[in-house]
This record gives sequence, C-alpha cells and structure tokens, in this order.
Amino acid sequence: MHFMQLLKSLDELLYEVMSWLVFFPLTLWRTLTQPITMMEYADSELHDPEEQQYEDALSPPLFLLLAILITQAISMSVDSGTNTFVADQAGLASLIQDDTSFLLLRLAVFSLIPMAFAVSQVGGRKRRMTRKGLQAPFYAQCYPVAALALTLGVCTSLLSSNTGEGPRLAAQLLIVVALLLFLALEIRWLRRRLHCGWLKATGRAAAAFAVGICTAIGLAWLFT
Repeated sequence: MHFMQLLKSLDELLYEVMSWLVFFPLTLWRTLTQPITMMEYADSELHDPEEQQYEDALSPPLFLLLAILITQAISMSVDSGTNTFVADQAGLASLIQDDTSFLLLRLAVFSLIPMAFAVSQVGGRKRRMTRKGLQAPFYAQCYPVAALALTLGVCTSLLSSNTGEGPRLAAQLLIVVALLLFLALEIRWLRRRLHCGWLKATGRAAAAFAVGICTAIGLAWLFT
C-alpha cells in the first residue's frame, strides 16, 4: 500500500514538474505582453477554491522561484559552475554552503521588491496591515518582478562573461529599459488600485521601489 502511494506521489510530482516546461514560457509571455492583466489575474485567482487556482498559468510565487532558478543556472554556466558566494566563507557568507542555500538567498532578495509594493498598496488604501491582506497584492507583484529578475539575471551574466563590447553595451541598455518599464508598470498599477493621480502613484511607486531595492542590496551586502 505504501509502495503504491509512493508511485502515485511520484506520478503527480513528475507531471507537475513537466507541466512547468509548458506553463513557464506561457506565463512569461503573458506577463511580458499583458502585465496588468496578469497582475489582476493573480489577485482574482485567490478568490477561487484552492484546487481551482492558477489552472492556466503558474502560481506567482512558483513563477518567481523558477525565474530565479533559471537565472542562477545561467550564472553558473557563465562562471563555469563556480559561485563566489558559496566559495566565500567570510562573515554571513558562511551560511551559504551550497547552491541551494544561495538560491534561497536570491529568492529572499527578490521577494523584498513585491513585498515593498504590496505594503505600499495596502498602506495607500488605508487598510489594516494583515497577513491575509498582503497576500493578494504580493502575489500580483510576483509576476512582473519574476520577469524583471529574469531579465536582470541574464544581463548581469552577459556583463560578467567574456563577450565583446557590443553584447555588454546591449545588456546595460536592456537593464535600464527593463527598470524603466517596470517602474512605468508599477505607476499604472498603483494608480488603478489606489484611484489616485499620476503624481501620487509615481511617488508611491518610486518610494516602494527604492525601499525594496535598498533592502535587497542591504541583505545581499551582508553576505559579501
């Protein structure tokens, strides 16, 4: 009986992992082409029964995790499998013993950005800060942040590689464009959610982005 349950669990796990190969690129494409729609989708799906949530896309936290996993795989291939965080055992870097713990660190760093925007949205609506209240705006932010993390990860890998000046310049330009598009998206999103003007939405988006980035950089700095 236990053996059959194990086979069934493996069967479900295999199908789940293989489905990621289909739904990751689909979710990424929809996030890049219809970001506002996907953020609204992430929000609305939480109102469905748990077994019916995110049937035609990856859930936002899983999408963010896989995006960071891909960036780490690309980074490792560029660095020939050598990871400076894992190799460096000074200070808090001693906590990073392998690539799995480094993946969790990267996930924590990038998760600070959607959390900062979720707090800004809840605070802007003058609502009580609760775990349940933060969930929907946090999930909505995971989709664009995952796309941003994937873009930044690919670009930074290009910058650290031995490619020519052309690809490096293109990577630097793409980083600037990605950050500007991300901020523009967040301004639109906060304006829709808070029912406010462009000036207030821009201020809140800039403040949330600054808090998220500075906190993420501070956390990463502790491990360098």
